[in-house]
Amino acid sequence: MTTQPATIRLALIDTDSGFLTVLAKRTEAAGWQYRQLASSVPPEELVAMKLNALVVDIAVLGEDAWPYLERVCGMLPDLAVVVCTGRSSVAQRVRALRLGADDWVTKPCHPEEVMARIEAIVRRRRRNRVNGDVGPLVAGELEIRADQYQAFVSGQSLDLTRREFELLQLLAEGKGQVLEREAIYQRVWGYAMAHGDRSVDVFVRKLRQKLQRRSPGWSYIHTHFGVGYRFDPEPTGSADEDASPAPVSTAEEARAAAEQLARAR
Repeated sequence: MTTQPATIRLALIDTDSGFLTVLAKRTEAAGWQYRQLASSVPPEELVAMKLNALVVDIAVLGEDAWPYLERVCGMLPDLAVVVCTGRSSVAQRVRALRLGADDWVTKPCHPEEVMARIEAIVRRRRRNRVNGDVGPLVAGELEIRADQYQAFVSGQSLDLTRREFELLQLLAEGKGQVLEREAIYQRVWGYAMAHGDRSVDVFVRKLRQKLQRRSPGWSYIHTHFGVGYRFDPEPTGSADEDASPAPVSTAEEARAAAEQLARAR
């Protein structure tokens, strides 16, 4: 017997009538629950709507877009947030991702692509929710809490972004196994990795920095050059340690983010 996928409850903050008309028809055909919002809605009201996903055109929100995006992503960590808007700069796209948005799609775009990206994010959320029911994962000095989308050392949060948490959780669940970069990208970002994309390396570097800051006596993530990464907590100096990836400059970080999002154009 085939299990039918759960209904996705989607809201959009958008005024693009052509895009909205087509998307409404496609979501209706897919059995989704669809709701259009003409302006920003307080996060508390979004909670009451019991949404799975929110699509935002930041052009509609104007100057309030960035604080609103940060507020929504911070208060609703289980909500899939996709920015879908017109032409933008690399800086804008990177800023949205760092504030907690899960993806960015540039208009003009096909509604089917937007739906596919939403489905990928919602799948990850549901997987994390199931994992959160089994309690925290403890490794070395680290406590990984799927129910809070966060990791802690001695009760102190690592202050992980949602993407960083999903990467850490994936690596930790495969403890001792070498995960290839392409497989990591597919699982965390939700689609195939483009040639030359360094997003995985950039995010592993950020994770290592945060782990080092809170737990300097342990080495958690090990590099397998040309392949990928392995999560295996070891007290510092207890074994031969892998060299960390080459430092990534701010410019390289921006380029990696740009490559990650280029397919959305």
